[in-house]
Amino acid sequence: MSANPKPFERFRTFLMFGAPGSGKGTQGKVLGTIPRFHHMACGDVFRSLDTRTSLGQEFVAFSSRGQLVPDETTVKLWRANIHDRVTTHNFKPDIDFLVLDGIPRNVEQAKFMEQDIDVVQVFHLSCPDRSELTRRLRKRALKENRFDDANEEVIAKRIRTYEEESKPILDYYSSGKYTGRNMVAEVDASQPPAKVVLDVLSRIMQLDVWKEREKVRV
Repeated sequence: MSANPKPFERFRTFLMFGAPGSGKGTQGKVLGTIPRFHHMACGDVFRSLDTRTSLGQEFVAFSSRGQLVPDETTVKLWRANIHDRVTTHNFKPDIDFLVLDGIPRNVEQAKFMEQDIDVVQVFHLSCPDRSELTRRLRKRALKENRFDDANEEVIAKRIRTYEEESKPILDYYSSGKYTGRNMVAEVDASQPPAKVVLDVLSRIMQLDVWKEREKVRV
């Protein structure tokens, strides 16, 4: 896949990662409210999709047939979206950290995105208690009036898809060229959200890239 021309280096990125219901979207949004953190969820890519563009039409071609959008197309859509954010100065990669949740969704997407993102840390929001995840997903679905998503069979399928397709990302960022870099930080997602935020921020402030940035500010 050819790269789009871009006047910036790879984005310094934090990945919020975890099973459905682990709170990665919530944590990403909280970080995004703090200056110098720019949050972007996978859903943002599709919600802002312009179906008049060639990429938008490519997406519609797959979705209208009920087919999964290929990883390469998904990353192309993400790349176009983040490029727009840079050109409009909504995201300033020279001073902002990028916070992603929901993308990359699998190892192939992670490989495609390597030319764009410099992953500083993967925060694995771990919640081994699958019954708790099920409870959270059902509660969220009912709150948002998405009653089909409250079905236990649907929830079980989402968690199973995560285990089979998404969770291998943790191994990807712990092996190969990432071996020995402590890329994955485990965070107990069963804690209250405020405590999860505190744990994430405490880890970020220990990182060299954060300390270096603070030195520049001083």
